[in-house]
Amino acid sequence: MGFIREQEQKLARRFLRWQYQKLEKPLPGDAKLADEAAKIVEEAHRIARRRGKNVLSIIKELVADLKK
Repeated sequence: MGFIREQEQKLARRFLRWQYQKLEKPLPGDAKLADEAAKIVEEAHRIARRRGKNVLSIIKELVADLKK
């Protein structure tokens, strides 16, 4: 995995932790959180390729969708 992808996944994990705390949901284990972050980053890249949007903004949107 490349450096940038690792950084994106770290950022996604931070966003996920923050979102879980904000929603007062129990925080999953590190492995589960890492899996969720990897899926979010992969989805963000897929969306960015289709729409040409910024990956970071897409990651934020995907994490925010956890509320729903």
